Amino acid sequence: MLKSKTRRAVIREWMALAPEQRRSAEQAIDFAQRATARHNLPRSRRTPQAAMMAWLKPRTGRP
Repeated sequence: MLKSKTRRAVIREWMALAPEQRRSAEQAIDFAQRATARHNLPRSRRTPQAAMMAWLKPRTGRP
């Protein structure tokens, strides 16, 4: 899967969670660890989890 499609899928999964389940950075870290097992990313300088955290960081916090 292309990186852009993977990014959209991960963000879509994150935003589908209830707001209480996506408020903190710790919840984002746990989600990124689980998402790494489900989605394959192309090789990069960053680890897959770090890339996913960069995608999720702007979407954490209170609604």
